[in-house]
Amino acid sequence: QGPYIKSVLLYQLSYGIILFLKNVSSNSGCKYINDFGTSKIFFIYFFISFEALVFKGFKVYFYILKIMNLIPKIILLKGFGELLFWSTIVEAEKIYGKPEEIQVLDDSILDTSCTVYHYWDCGFSLFFDNKNFKKISSVEVDNKDAELFEIKIFTLNEQQLIVLMKKNGFNLSDSEKQDWGEKRISFDEAGLDCYFENGKLVSLNFGVIDETSNFKFLPN
Repeated sequence: QGPYIKSVLLYQLSYGIILFLKNVSSNSGCKYINDFGTSKIFFIYFFISFEALVFKGFKVYFYILKIMNLIPKIILLKGFGELLFWSTIVEAEKIYGKPEEIQVLDDSILDTSCTVYHYWDCGFSLFFDNKNFKKISSVEVDNKDAELFEIKIFTLNEQQLIVLMKKNGFNLSDSEKQDWGEKRISFDEAGLDCYFENGKLVSLNFGVIDETSNFKFLPN
């Protein structure tokens, strides 16, 4: 607000000075003040005001860009925001920085091992496959501002989500009531699992599909 207020005040001040000088020049008959002085003052304050407005415009522009980059964007089968699947931990840290917590998960039954970067404040976790050079293979999201197909996915109920996915070429593959109370609906062709509780979407997990067309699901 500073630059904008500054420009308004300068405009009002310059306008007041011009009126004052015109009044003085008309009473004194000083043509120099009337023709040159007022014009000079007007242009000085015009450029100062213009500079303030331009500065304000750039600040707003870059602020909007920053906000857009902070919105979690789910890109099915490709990545999360600017981070593409099979990127390394180093590449992830360049985009999202250091996580609040790092966890290692091993499952001897599924024969999987992954390093998880938890960004709790941002509402997502990145899963890196330890058996594939610690490259990212899936993402878990519970950020309520997350977007899928330019829609805030957490505002959708189960049926609306199914319709959205079908509209974009992905049919519902499976649904199951989990032991811990959540309901899972899956879209295998999209590598997407969504978890609902009391009819509301609470989290989702999406990632790549392996060579045998089986989604490498990492437990929620």
